[in-house]
Amino acid sequence: MLKLLMDWYRRRFSDPNAASLMIVIILLFISIYFFNQILLPVIIAIVLSYLLNTPVNLLHKKGIPRTLAVTIVLLLFISVVLLGMIILLPLIWQQGVSLVRNIPNMLTFFNNFLTTLPEHYPELIDVGLFDTIIQGVKDKVAQTGNSLLQFSIVSIFSLISVIFNAVMVPIMMFFLLKDKDTIWNYCSKLLPRNRRALNKVAAEMDKQIANYIVGSVLHIIILFLLAYGVFWFLGLDYALLLAFIVGICVLIPYVGIIISTIPVMIVAIFQWGISADFGVFVLAYVVIQMIDGNITVPLLYSEKLNLHPLVIILATLVFGGLWGFWGVFFAIPLATLVKAIINAWPKNDSENKKLSTSYTKA
Repeated sequence: MLKLLMDWYRRRFSDPNAASLMIVIILLFISIYFFNQILLPVIIAIVLSYLLNTPVNLLHKKGIPRTLAVTIVLLLFISVVLLGMIILLPLIWQQGVSLVRNIPNMLTFFNNFLTTLPEHYPELIDVGLFDTIIQGVKDKVAQTGNSLLQFSIVSIFSLISVIFNAVMVPIMMFFLLKDKDTIWNYCSKLLPRNRRALNKVAAEMDKQIANYIVGSVLHIIILFLLAYGVFWFLGLDYALLLAFIVGICVLIPYVGIIISTIPVMIVAIFQWGISADFGVFVLAYVVIQMIDGNITVPLLYSEKLNLHPLVIILATLVFGGLWGFWGVFFAIPLATLVKAIINAWPKNDSENKKLSTSYTKA
């Protein structure tokens, strides 16, 4: 057994490039896993820098000095964010609080609906069981609502930390955008000399991450606006909140559409019941998802990731469990990173001969 392990180690790590690549990956994993809270502002700054790098490059290509281009783009971005926080966040919060308070009424409505079922299926459905379940859910919702209010009061004390990060993140973004090449050249001096495989992975991931971050943000905005327009036109209650949920849930591959659909349909049924208006709403919601899946996604994600759906779901579960929201957000790029590492891993002589033989036969 020990001989097999030693043979495997020699095959995979005899090349200095492979050892360098593995050391860098392990150090990055340890740093992010154990210091993710400390590094969170840095990660946010890097993500937003990827988002703003494209417009900065466009302005720079038109002859505007890079420092001035970074300043213009950053000021516009901060203005849009502040405007959104001032206008949208209070409305979303108010609708969220109203929805939480209205959940007991919704449960009463569903309870009344369910109590009519035993009249049609008395041998299959026990109304007492439904009463017990509904009452338990009501009590849980009431406790959750009180906890949310208490949490909002306690969270005021963390305002200083939030303000500090809100100031530091734009400053870091400015220097990341302005001195991107300088920072990369400095960091490259700290890396091992034998880093051919690492450079290959870094080049591929730089392109993939930039495409994914820009595509994800645009995807959220487009789907949010589309859903809100339809919800508002049809008169759905809590339209802004539900459209925000629909937009933000696209970050969760495949499962996100199910998570966002549940509250939307519950509110719609509570508002209209099983009626023609509810049927029109369901049809409109299906059209939204069809437009999103067949038009928006193909246009935004021009780079094909070539990842199996099961791999994406597993990556979401694993990285989401490790790093929470950011793990879910970067699940697809991280899965692509694993694939890029496997493809870039140095091959030994026997593997290279097999590959060359297969390419010659092909």
